[in-house]
Amino acid sequence: MKKILIIGAGAMGAAFTFPCLDNKHRVTLTEPYNFKLIKKISSKHRFHPSLKINLSKKLIVKRFSIGLLEEKWDLIVIAVSSNGIDLIKRNLMYLKFKTQILILTKGLKFDIKTKKILTMSEQLNEGVNKFDVSVLKGPCLAKELARKVKSSTIIANKNINKAKSLGDLISTSYYKIEFSNDVKGVEICSAIKNIYSMLIGAGEGHNTSSSIFTKSINEMVYLTRYFKGKEKTVYSLAGMGDLYVSAVGGRNSKMGEFLGKGFTFNYAKKNFMSKDTIEGAELVFEIGRHILKKVNKKKIPLMVDLIKSILKNKKLSIRL
Repeated sequence: MKKILIIGAGAMGAAFTFPCLDNKHRVTLTEPYNFKLIKKISSKHRFHPSLKINLSKKLIVKRFSIGLLEEKWDLIVIAVSSNGIDLIKRNLMYLKFKTQILILTKGLKFDIKTKKILTMSEQLNEGVNKFDVSVLKGPCLAKELARKVKSSTIIANKNINKAKSLGDLISTSYYKIEFSNDVKGVEICSAIKNIYSMLIGAGEGHNTSSSIFTKSINEMVYLTRYFKGKEKTVYSLAGMGDLYVSAVGGRNSKMGEFLGKGFTFNYAKKNFMSKDTIEGAELVFEIGRHILKKVNKKKIPLMVDLIKSILKNKKLSIRL
């Protein structure tokens, strides 16, 4: 039995408790932002409003505090939004014991100081404090994981043996883990697929969307190599696999559908998806201007079309 702390009680953080508990670990779930959510899932039935399911009674639920980080953990799992990584980074300085860290968070950040785009693991390890970080990505919808639908993900660490040791801790009959040492490629793919799933959702029909899907893979190969990741990672669970599940059943493709119908992003967000987080759009706002300045636009016409549409709040026009 291992002692695991999961920071982030949203859909994915809560869903991740299921394979951890099924492996007989002692699991604590905490939330640094949404205290109303903590109160709800701390109630008698442990009902999670996003997952629409009761969490295990064996799960320990606590409000986030520095004191939690002063305890000894075998594994700390980070499942906050990409905007929350800075907060977690500041609080990890209070760790008193060396522990493995597993990042579930997907996203990229433009660093103003270095003028570079950073992955979540790079952001966490930027500065004096360095952590033993692995990343977990792939095509895994939280609601399906919580209901133990067969799912597969990929864990990446520069030391692949460390990735495999984590896989041994959390894999189950319904939750299979693959491994990679291409940390950069895995993180790049898992982030930019949100942009491409919006584009696929914007297709006029299945014929158009399939063409966009194919061209999206080509652009993902170029961008992954541009950011020093490996081409083969695009064809893995972190790339093609994650793109597929996002395109057929995610919020990004849903927003893409509205864009494809001729609505501007601001109008569609306000009128149709006001309460939803659109990760692809957030990524555009974070890195879009840098991409347009630094990357060869002829190599990524689809991404350029979407970036310009969202940043300028204009109707989307896709060049095929």
